[in-house]
Amino acid sequence: MAVSLSKGQRISLEKSNGAGLSKVRMGLGWDPVQAPKKSGFFGSMFGGGGGAEDIDLDASCLLLDAQKNLLDVVWFRQLQSRDGSIKHSGDNLTGEGSGDDEVIFVDLSSLPGNVAHLAFTVCSFRGQTFNEVEGAFCRLVDDTNNSEMAKFNLSEKGVHTGVVMAIISRDGAGWQMKAVGTPTAGAVANDMMPAILAAI
Repeated sequence: MAVSLSKGQRISLEKSNGAGLSKVRMGLGWDPVQAPKKSGFFGSMFGGGGGAEDIDLDASCLLLDAQKNLLDVVWFRQLQSRDGSIKHSGDNLTGEGSGDDEVIFVDLSSLPGNVAHLAFTVCSFRGQTFNEVEGAFCRLVDDTNNSEMAKFNLSEKGVHTGVVMAIISRDGAGWQMKAVGTPTAGAVANDMMPAILAAI
């Protein structure tokens, strides 16, 4: 059963039997805000109105060492980490459809030893703000058995263009996830480094 996380909450990433996770995926989803339907003569004349503008949010994963130095970035222009342990599903330009809009696959067992933190972010490459977004969330899934472990719903509206969603950090021999939800400005993941460093 998945844990519903609130801002700042942490969970340990291990299976129900206490064994550490090996492969996880972080799914990120969102929907465009629905415009109110136009009524009356002009509404019917121009197609009834309503609907929503496509929202292009981009999920990214930033890899940092224990000193918080940036090692690598997985995003829509680099769909795989240099070591191959993290892969991106590809860019979703609209946010249409239910479920995850973009997915980042992480093989925790293959991550290099110097990687201490994984920061998962979502940002608006086109500069659309989170006032135009509904139902944004991130969820962590055990990729070995497809079970959802944790979900973090992001309901905060505003003129920000990026959010640091969650951070996965080494915790001894295992890993833990922290729900962050910090709004920030950013068209690409690297723009959000100050907020990421503050959240770790």
